[in-house]
Amino acid sequence: MPNAFDAANAPFDRLTLQEVETLRLALDIDYFRPGETIIAQNASASALFVVIKGTVEERDGGDLLALLGPKDSFDSRALVHGKSGHAFVAREETLCYTCPKGVTLSLIQRNPRFASFFYREISHKLDELARDEEERRYGSLMRARVSELFLHPPAFIDASDTIEAAGHRMREIDSNALFVRDGERIGIITGMNLSKAAVLRRQPIETPVREFAHFDVVTLRPDDFVSAALVLMTKRNKRRVAVHDGERYIGILEDIDLLGFLAGSAQVVAGRIDRASSRDDLAVAARETAAQVRTLRRQGVKVEVIGEVVSDLNARLFSRLFEMVAPDEIRAGGCLVVMGSEGRGEQTVRTDQDNGLILARPVDKAALDAFRISFSAALADFGFPPCPGNVMVRNPIWSKPLSDYLADFRRWVALPDEVAHMNVAIFYDASAAAGDARLLAEAKAALIDLIRGEQVYLAHFAHAVDAFATPIGLFNNLVTSEGKGDALDLKKGGIFPIVHGVRSLAIQHGLLETATDKRIARLCDIGVLQAEFARELRETFHFLLMLRLDGQLAASAGASGTLVRPSSLSSMERDLLRDAFQVVKQFRSLIRSHFNLGMF
Repeated sequence: MPNAFDAANAPFDRLTLQEVETLRLALDIDYFRPGETIIAQNASASALFVVIKGTVEERDGGDLLALLGPKDSFDSRALVHGKSGHAFVAREETLCYTCPKGVTLSLIQRNPRFASFFYREISHKLDELARDEEERRYGSLMRARVSELFLHPPAFIDASDTIEAAGHRMREIDSNALFVRDGERIGIITGMNLSKAAVLRRQPIETPVREFAHFDVVTLRPDDFVSAALVLMTKRNKRRVAVHDGERYIGILEDIDLLGFLAGSAQVVAGRIDRASSRDDLAVAARETAAQVRTLRRQGVKVEVIGEVVSDLNARLFSRLFEMVAPDEIRAGGCLVVMGSEGRGEQTVRTDQDNGLILARPVDKAALDAFRISFSAALADFGFPPCPGNVMVRNPIWSKPLSDYLADFRRWVALPDEVAHMNVAIFYDASAAAGDARLLAEAKAALIDLIRGEQVYLAHFAHAVDAFATPIGLFNNLVTSEGKGDALDLKKGGIFPIVHGVRSLAIQHGLLETATDKRIARLCDIGVLQAEFARELRETFHFLLMLRLDGQLAASAGASGTLVRPSSLSSMERDLLRDAFQVVKQFRSLIRSHFNLGMF
């Protein structure tokens, strides 16, 4: 086999070195003339083909289904299932590597990871992709930088300060360590040092801390690897190390924060939120919540779990802020709700505010206006930008008594337009974050009752699934936009049609679930979706969310991250993206048929 063969191309990147060598020895190269049939429809195949140069047409009778180019392989179905469902014809002069059927089947039998590439179901392929990421995640964690971890801010005291003063200072800043300045030298003292001095050595609390501070400070640089921090702490038996950027101390890294980074520390952040006594405390927790997304993704945590974790932490944050800034009358008779992806539990990277307030009864206008301003401003300070559509507590349209919402529902259904449909979708996805959740439950029940049986309204509501084209061409090629830098929009082309199509089916059947994947499961349970397709749809949704999250994490500040360039993806990811968009197209067809959208 020529050494030019790219064994790093999927699915050959799943082979061991020995298996690659077996493949190399078996490979040959074949030439095909324009119009020559390589594999006939419904015929068996003698080899697995990999295009070197040229173009191959995949045909179903007279229909052209796809165009295959360099590095594309075919036809696994003919090998695994005994015959090809489609014909493969050279469109121009074409060169292909050929791997004999016997060798290919042997590799499939011996290597499950290689075999997974030949599964036709996208869910099987995605399961295998997840296992690949599982193997990569630990190395990725260790290659993270110290600057990505939570560092306790540096706080200094003078060496002449007393044990008592040091203890009070630690309590004020909620830290267990202080830097000690003694002339030209810098040391460190911990809460344990103070305890031992006062309890075990019975030193007076007026004793200067100079006598107990350690001036052999162990340091790291912010650009050091996490692996270096772990080795240093273990080797020097230190529970904390100072971080110095070459000019100054910028913080203290504690072992619990390092271990939390490696094992996941969402529970630590939740504890910080619950213990917060000021908006400043909540601001710190909000920054830590945002940092959790990158940590969890690096650990290989599934995107749906990341969404649940982040949404739960944000809900805790909103609830604690609500307790801090809402007057008693609003806390006792109100329900704070979150909407959009936050309400569905699908929020990952922080976007804009989508929240509202349902009141049991009218309250003092001045108090309500003050709360609206204070709550929304605090969230903006925490890093949650205002909603472009003004769907937020500060907008009186989204913070008012339940009776006013019920009047809005009747108007939205009786006089449906694009804005009314959007408002119904927003409210139907709402979840309670704080206060009396019964208010939201009563409102949703009323909204569902109004829509139940309104087939014409539901058809208009569902019609939005066709708002954006699915970026997959007639030949199964990914359609990008030059105006977007040869990228495609994952949200418009794939995520939104699934979310809204599922939402339309869910509201038609009066479902109370808010998360898209849970709605899919319930629709399957009640027989609206077939089990196999429901699984494909759910896995497709998660895959698209994963690609979007990776784009968001890689994007510069302020970028949406919903655009993806196929050229930046691996061959396996591009294949899966094609499969995913085919599932989206199939689902959109189902929605069109179910709601008879052809009448529009």
